[in-house]
Amino acid sequence: PLQVVGGKVKKPGKRGRKPAKIDLKAKLERSRQSARECRARKKLRYQYLEELVSSRERAICALREELEMYKQWCMAMDQGKIPSEIKALLTGEEQGKAQQNSTKLAKAVKTEANSSNP
Repeated sequence: PLQVVGGKVKKPGKRGRKPAKIDLKAKLERSRQSARECRARKKLRYQYLEELVSSRERAICALREELEMYKQWCMAMDQGKIPSEIKALLTGEEQGKAQQNSTKLAKAVKTEANSSNP
């Protein structure tokens, strides 16, 4: 019944390790520990998802308020009125453009002055 293959003695039967006699109490304890860890992971996952949902709900509320504000502005403009917020935005942009233009002009003057000096 012993076979010699490639210089090694082969025994008939199953391959691999034979299952050792595992202590039943240790196996049960490992199973309990695994279940505890699984429940803890599940709890953390649900907490994360709940936080994600609440943050998305807050974002939705903020966007709805913003949309409502824009609707009010559109209704006012349809009636020929310009909301004060839009006026402020427009005058702010005009001031910003004026500042940008003056900055560009100042840079151009400096560049011109530097290039004319040897």
